[in-house]
Amino acid sequence: MGKQERTAVSPRRDEDYPEWYQQVVKVSDLAENSPVRGCMVIKPWGYALWENMKEILDAMFKATGVKNAYFPVFIPIRFLEKEAEHVEGFAKECAVVTHHRLESAEGGGLVPAGPLEEPLIVRPTSETIIGESFSKWVSSYRDLPLLINQWCNVVRWEMRTRIFMRTSEFLWQEGHTAHADSREAMQRTLQMLDVYETFVKEALALPVIKGEKTPSERFPGAVNTYCLEAMMQDRKALQAGTSHFLGQNFAKASGIMFQSAKERQEYAWTTSWGVSTRLIGAIIMAHSDDDGLVLPPVIASAHVVLLPIAKKAADRSRVMEVTRALARELGAVRYRHRRITVEIDDRDTGGRGWDWIKKGIPLRVEIGPRDIAQGAVMLGRRDRGPKDKESIGRDAFPKKIVSILDEIQQALFDRALRFRRAHTVSIDAKDAFYDFFTPRRIKRPEIHGGFSLSHWCGSAQCEAKVKEDLGVTIRCIALDAQDERGSCIVCGKPSARRVVFAKAY
Repeated sequence: MGKQERTAVSPRRDEDYPEWYQQVVKVSDLAENSPVRGCMVIKPWGYALWENMKEILDAMFKATGVKNAYFPVFIPIRFLEKEAEHVEGFAKECAVVTHHRLESAEGGGLVPAGPLEEPLIVRPTSETIIGESFSKWVSSYRDLPLLINQWCNVVRWEMRTRIFMRTSEFLWQEGHTAHADSREAMQRTLQMLDVYETFVKEALALPVIKGEKTPSERFPGAVNTYCLEAMMQDRKALQAGTSHFLGQNFAKASGIMFQSAKERQEYAWTTSWGVSTRLIGAIIMAHSDDDGLVLPPVIASAHVVLLPIAKKAADRSRVMEVTRALARELGAVRYRHRRITVEIDDRDTGGRGWDWIKKGIPLRVEIGPRDIAQGAVMLGRRDRGPKDKESIGRDAFPKKIVSILDEIQQALFDRALRFRRAHTVSIDAKDAFYDFFTPRRIKRPEIHGGFSLSHWCGSAQCEAKVKEDLGVTIRCIALDAQDERGSCIVCGKPSARRVVFAKAY
């Protein structure tokens, strides 16, 4: 057996996937754990990803007529109590404020004082408090539709945490709309799901399955929940966006009423939809390798790093002059929604290239005296191996950089799509289904089967049985699923179509 090639990240994905993920976050300098259990500090390289996502999504939302607003982080507990299913769904995750000040304790230290008349919930989601505002803003059908989004943080007191994937506090956007009729509200629900699909595929280079959640997997209080499901490299599913048709449930709870064109008092029909910093976790898990982070160029923290090389002091001035001139040229080029972002790393240390490989920057460009003499630069692409470099004309590079970045973006999407297809199977026999989702206990305990397209009779009992036995859930009923007669994978009763089963984050 040959000697295994050394990688920048240890352990490798096939050795310990959860730890590999944590190490990629660390070596790429994206984020770190905070002193508060379950919370994270997002560092500049990681926050730039969120800023780029936010910029793209915000423009996409506004193109559909949505406007931004902001609502309080504190929600009176009585607001949640108005919608019984909603409060039940979030009760175990709520952080509760019960006092409004601190006082010195005998013997030192501080203790809570000044009990609140009513406990306040630190926002886990904002349907209830936004509904309260909507009830004041809407009085006539002429006030509808009301299309609002907010960018904010939310708190859900998680027991098991992992940076970006599941933290007690995270960043997200949440859209909330109110409509005069159910048809328009459902159209908005599906429209925003399409917006997310376009964003995730074109900006994050992630192929997704678009579908509807089963009743047991719906957002608490929703009539229908629609989602995007992506496959990670351990073959688990990750939910990459949700859009909820809330019917009139929250409108009734919050008193969102309007006078219709027929002069009748009616309850509005509402929706909500959101994505979060969990998408950064999705990028890591879907694209990165054993040398660190791999970033899709569209949302990359920076597009290119210039690495001037001047071993002799006499060469340094000329090399830096050429480097800065190239940086100015590249910075004037527009790529998708923004200009090319350039980093210059002129540190006189070894291993600079590896630092940027681990950080996932799409392009690395070396510029030395020999390159300058030849009118060229040496180019390394992150979607290829670290030793795979090519010489490219210095003057030609700024003209080609957009097409090169597009090639990388497409290559990452194609690679992720091939991976998903390779690990998506149709299974009809129960024994084969159970075997597919049994962890490989000997060598790869964290690598799971993938996506199984199997029949389901629609029974909550069968769905619960699979979850109890295997930790597998129905990720969605794909919107493009074809009608097909078959037998439920659990009980054998008739089924009209296949659904997507998988283990999930």
